[in-house]
Amino acid sequence: MTAPKIVEEFSRLGKSDTEIVGGKGANLGEMTKAGFPVPPGFCVTVTAYDMFLAENDISEGIYQILGKINVENTDELTSATASIQRLIKSSPVPKEVAHEVVKHYKKLSGVFQHALVAVRSSATAEDMPGTSFAGQQATFLNVKGEANLMEAVRGCWASLFTARSVYYRVQNKIPHTKVKIAVVVQKMVQSQVSGVMFTVDPVTNAKDRIVIEAVWGLGEYIVQGAVIPDHFVVQKDTYDILSKEISNQKVQLIRVGTDTKEQAVPSAKIDLQKITDAEVVKLAKYAQALQKHYYYPQDIEWAKETGKLYIVQTRPITTLSQKSKTESQKFGGGEVKTSTTPILTGAGASPGIATGVVRIVKNPKEINKVASGDILVAPMTSPDFVPAMKKAMGIVTDEGGQTSHAAIVSRELGVPCVVGTKEATKKLKDGDVVTVDGRAGYVYAGAEIKTELSQKKQDFKKYESLKTATKLYINLAEVERAKELAKLNVEGVGLLRAEFMIANIGLHPKEAIKNKKRDHFVAKLAKDIEVFCKSFYPRPVVYRSTDFKTNEYKSLPGGAKWEPDESNPMLGYRGAFRYIADPEVFTLELDAIKAVREKYNNLWLMIPFVRSPEELLRVRRIVASNGLFESSSFKFWMMVEIPVNVISIEDFIKVGIDGVSIGANDLTMLVTGTDRDNADVASAFNERSKAVIWSIKRTIKHCLDQGVTCSICGQAPSVYDDLVETLVKTGITSISVNPDAVGRVRKVISQTEREIIKG
Repeated sequence: MTAPKIVEEFSRLGKSDTEIVGGKGANLGEMTKAGFPVPPGFCVTVTAYDMFLAENDISEGIYQILGKINVENTDELTSATASIQRLIKSSPVPKEVAHEVVKHYKKLSGVFQHALVAVRSSATAEDMPGTSFAGQQATFLNVKGEANLMEAVRGCWASLFTARSVYYRVQNKIPHTKVKIAVVVQKMVQSQVSGVMFTVDPVTNAKDRIVIEAVWGLGEYIVQGAVIPDHFVVQKDTYDILSKEISNQKVQLIRVGTDTKEQAVPSAKIDLQKITDAEVVKLAKYAQALQKHYYYPQDIEWAKETGKLYIVQTRPITTLSQKSKTESQKFGGGEVKTSTTPILTGAGASPGIATGVVRIVKNPKEINKVASGDILVAPMTSPDFVPAMKKAMGIVTDEGGQTSHAAIVSRELGVPCVVGTKEATKKLKDGDVVTVDGRAGYVYAGAEIKTELSQKKQDFKKYESLKTATKLYINLAEVERAKELAKLNVEGVGLLRAEFMIANIGLHPKEAIKNKKRDHFVAKLAKDIEVFCKSFYPRPVVYRSTDFKTNEYKSLPGGAKWEPDESNPMLGYRGAFRYIADPEVFTLELDAIKAVREKYNNLWLMIPFVRSPEELLRVRRIVASNGLFESSSFKFWMMVEIPVNVISIEDFIKVGIDGVSIGANDLTMLVTGTDRDNADVASAFNERSKAVIWSIKRTIKHCLDQGVTCSICGQAPSVYDDLVETLVKTGITSISVNPDAVGRVRKVISQTEREIIKG
């Protein structure tokens, strides 16, 4: 076997190399190979970090210290992590590691010069869906010379053990031993302009928008929220610039020698647009290409130097699942109303409404002022503010835009946030009671919303602990949320979506088979599924096998060569038909399921988009031939999402299934002939139309008559109380909802069952 390399150049790395070079390094390599304009560089791999720990014999000591820390004790956490960092920074780098790093630095620099480089940490658990790690580890800019480079590398290693990094891992239940660190060394882009962009709107989640923000100078100020950026919204496909807001930026971060310093923006540039409209469009095209390449929405960093645009980083957006409760929006059957005049306005950065007591926090030393339920008000936030942000009910900042640290972390935490108010810390005082509307970007005086909104939340909380005859499941897709959501009072996972896990593997399954990476594909899928089964054990986890459409499968690396072009992918080559036409790919999933069930027998299988009983029979034979029916604990379900499933439900049941789950989203589209993702007709999408309700009732009735269970897992029961009542009264066995709807739906189920008992 080839010995692991100490240093690896970007051009030899790809998305699947996260365990070797961390998320940042893997993505830079992936983009380089895909032809995006990435500044050249290399990665100091995890192997080098392991060699450093081993040669200095310090691993055991580090993890002993970490095992004793109470992270909620700020002084104890700060003292312990500082001692670990001192130990790392004072330990020598192995000669072999230093030699390889210097050799590649010289190659990057060229003849007779020492290049200015950016040295960035790249942890193995960062830049993955569901975990932000935003700003958790160190970055060193304008590093020049071999000695300074080695010092920066060691500084990155040490930053794995900053107080904020340790706190983040503990809070997210990520074992310290599971996270290692690589280092990215990249030629500095001396940015005249820098920025970030999202391939969906990060606040509204609009899929047809690309949001671009830009500042003068280096990009650190946009993440820190130190300045308010220019803000552009671009429509996908047409690349029309739908809106722009130009800020008057007075300070910038620039290079002075080998240092980065804040300087005043020249007066002639303060009010200017940072990039041209043509450059906005060019960036938007890069953004859309990156989303297509990676399959899921991206959070991208870019920079401009001497007229050329560079992509310096991309990562999955981690905050798309948050729901907002804003002005005039239904909330569990009631209306949320705001007061008429806001006392502060800014940019809505994280949707939702929150009321609480103001705590002004000017710097990280004051974070202990914030108690659970307070409104955190700060000039801006940094990673050191995260412990307080986790306690806060809402967040308001003077500076920053929708892609600042405050905005990103607030969305990850699901905390309403308003940024860029300019005067929050001056206008508000400790002890004030305010209401924050994180979608609209308003801050109101007083607690107009508090009695209505918080009372409803308390009502729902009370019902979460109730037992009901109708089982309540949740819909899940993200591995990172499994352990947290397993604590909810639910009977299991009614819909575990496969697509996100498959996309995270980063390879089309046919490409994996061709490249003899079949075992790797199965192992990674099994590893992710196991997290859900272990977290919820012994409660069932219903895994819906892949239901990628061809346009979605095509977006996976290697997918273009395997997928046909279809004019209507929704009604095309998908679901059960795929498993029959290409059983090799379906068997990858079955092998992963078998591997997981060797440890956890609570894993069930659900087949989507089945067009006929004959098709279901053939799929069942494939499943049977893989030995899954040999265990009595294995359950085999079918999705009901096509009108033929409703019309011929008895024939489908006769094939041999243990249960069905009604996919209300697709069923509504196909019954009513309405594409809910098409803005022109989306208003006609109605899950509660008479035809859809008739289809649901017919399915439930025939399942009850035939002795099989019937569930529902579409979006509708997470939103409509009256539909939940109808489902319970009709006799549905279980309802699977979004995690944030558990308390409300449990309440409706309980009340409806009581009505039935009373007669």
